[in-house]
Amino acid sequence: MRTGYIDYKGARRISAATFEQWTRRLRPEYGDLLLAREAPVGPIIQIPMSENIAPGQRTVLLRPDRGQITSTYLYYLLRSPDQQTRLLQKSGGSTVAHLNVADVRGFGLPTIPDLATQERICSVLRAIDQKIACNSEIIANSDMLSALAFRSMSELSQHRPLSSMAEFINGKAFTRNASGTGRVVVRIAELNSGIGPSTIMSDALVPPQHLATKGDILFAWSGSLTLHRWYRDDAIINQHIFKVLPIGDTPNWLIFQLINNKLRQFQDIAADKATTMGHIQRKHLDDPVPVPRSTDIDRWDPLLSALWSRSLLAEVESEHLSKLRDLLLPQLVAGRLTVGNAEEHVGDLPTNVRKTGA
Repeated sequence: MRTGYIDYKGARRISAATFEQWTRRLRPEYGDLLLAREAPVGPIIQIPMSENIAPGQRTVLLRPDRGQITSTYLYYLLRSPDQQTRLLQKSGGSTVAHLNVADVRGFGLPTIPDLATQERICSVLRAIDQKIACNSEIIANSDMLSALAFRSMSELSQHRPLSSMAEFINGKAFTRNASGTGRVVVRIAELNSGIGPSTIMSDALVPPQHLATKGDILFAWSGSLTLHRWYRDDAIINQHIFKVLPIGDTPNWLIFQLINNKLRQFQDIAADKATTMGHIQRKHLDDPVPVPRSTDIDRWDPLLSALWSRSLLAEVESEHLSKLRDLLLPQLVAGRLTVGNAEEHVGDLPTNVRKTGA
């Protein structure tokens, strides 16, 4: 589960017979909500129409009383920053934060507006999410085209050490003595799950090489070993994460694809480690990797640099829209902002959304 969607790539599947057995007392229906109550606490999804979902042990199913609250309104309410913080504060556990089912059952909600107002509020928030979903498609398609172009170039290639083409700057333990204010400290958790209530902030003075700025390549070399294009505000890079700086005029897209092409091998190396957290070593960055010929790089660079920039632009826009949605929600719920005023903040909404506004 991720907040807002299901990651089907890592999902486990069960037989129809097992599904029938597990859900004979309460079968999830379209519009029900699933809330993660452990590892981590807080992600929430609406049960989609197209899939049969069997809730896992670390989730709790919520079925709204539709005479009082709509499924979509409860979904947006529980994913708002204020309510996510409250959920985390209610969680316990010495090693892993978790919520008991009783904690969820007794979780108090703020005053709920009437159903018509709920629907008007949701119409604005859905319009924002629709634009974010559109941006996600742009990002996925742009990155897919870049990967396909890179593979076609690599058929006739030379071999060079990865470390000869980019500088890998390791982060430091900036979470120690963090002030709780200032810039985000980027850990592996922030790379994988985004900014959340457990994110650490620091106002420490940090040199530029340890700052992540929009468009920087970040490579988590320990744990899950993942590769990211940073698109959020300037942040402080914590330990176990490389900031990757191309050497000379090497384009960002090329370095990203070279690492991505090597990522599965790096993950296998980390998995073979006998330690509690797998990782790679600097010597592994010296291994030769296939690099396209310079003539091919020059020929493809205008297109692939444009695709890189387009993906980054969509990611930045979606981040701004997410912040706007999270700012609007508590104001709309509390009645301090009308739907009509909210539409002015959102900008050009679809016609059907504008008509439902106040």
